[in-house]
Amino acid sequence: MTVSDWNTQTQDHLIDHLLARYHARHREQLPELVRMASRVEQVHGQHLQCPNGLADLLLDMQQELESHMLKEEQVLFPMLQMGMGPQASTPIQVMRYEHDQHAEALEQLLSLTNQITPPAEACNTWRSLYRELSAFHADLREHIRLENDILFARAAPSLAAARA
Repeated sequence: MTVSDWNTQTQDHLIDHLLARYHARHREQLPELVRMASRVEQVHGQHLQCPNGLADLLLDMQQELESHMLKEEQVLFPMLQMGMGPQASTPIQVMRYEHDQHAEALEQLLSLTNQITPPAEACNTWRSLYRELSAFHADLREHIRLENDILFARAAPSLAAARA
């Protein structure tokens, strides 16, 4: 759906979409990305373009995202679903701050991976890792955008205006 489509959807529909499309997907993506990155670093660690440190970065991202998503699932989303948007301003501010941290981690990911571009001689595992990293990068960016620009903006319009 486009932005305008999500703007017309109910809050509950958007939350269900976020949970099914992004929370579940990140939980599938990250363990495999960590595994593949570890493998590439182990086999190609001496290569000049090897993304050394990527597995550790992804592991950190996995832990941070899991904590973040649990806070949304157990605190923020239930508050919003109970119509407590105005009272959710503090949790929303925390989530926005964590989104900024996730965006910084994505920038580190781009830096380590030459903008997610494998070298010409990269093996199949390395190429597969970068294909999956590209999908993860796009998924996380869209996940953050939907929450910040639509869900949170609806729940706490004064916070959205202050950020603009």
